[in-house]
Amino acid sequence: MTQRHSSHSRPLQTLVGAGLVALALFLAWGASSVSAEAGYGGVGPNFLPWVVSVALLVCGALCVVQALTGGFRDLEESSGEARAHWPGFVWVSAGLLLNALLITRIGFILSCALCFVLSVRGFKSSEGRLDLRLRAWVVDFLIGVALAAPVFWMFAQLLAINLPGLTSTGWL
Repeated sequence: MTQRHSSHSRPLQTLVGAGLVALALFLAWGASSVSAEAGYGGVGPNFLPWVVSVALLVCGALCVVQALTGGFRDLEESSGEARAHWPGFVWVSAGLLLNALLITRIGFILSCALCFVLSVRGFKSSEGRLDLRLRAWVVDFLIGVALAAPVFWMFAQLLAINLPGLTSTGWL
C-alpha cells in the first residue's frame, strides 16, 4: 500500500537527504586523515572509509533529488505506533551506554551480551511482550554471548585486532 505525502513532508525528506550528505562529508573528512599506505591486498586502511563515504554521499544525493521532485515514493504505511515507545528507548539506550562504559572493564563479549539483553528488553517492551523473569534474562544473555564471542574471536584471533578482553589470553 502506498501513502500520499503532503507537501509538509517534503522539507523533512529533503532534510534527511541533506543530513546523509553532511554525514558522508564528515566521514570523508575523517577518512582523509587515515593513512593511504597500501597494505596486504593492495589497499590501505583508508579504503573502506572512503567506500562508505562515497556510497553514503550517493544515497544522500539521491534522497535529496527524490524529495525535491515529488517526495519519497512508494513508501509503505508505517507499521509502528504514532508515538515513540519511551520505555523501550530507555532499555536500548541503557544497553548502549552500559556497553560503552563497561567494555574496557568486563571485556567485549560480556559487555556486548549485556547490551543485547537490555536491547531485547526494549524491543519486546515496545511489542507489549516484556518478560522480566530470570529465565528470559539468562536465555538472552546466552544468546548475546553466542553472538559476541565469534565476533570477538574473529577480530582478536583471525584479524589480530585488539578488542578489550576479560583476560590477556585473547580468548575471553
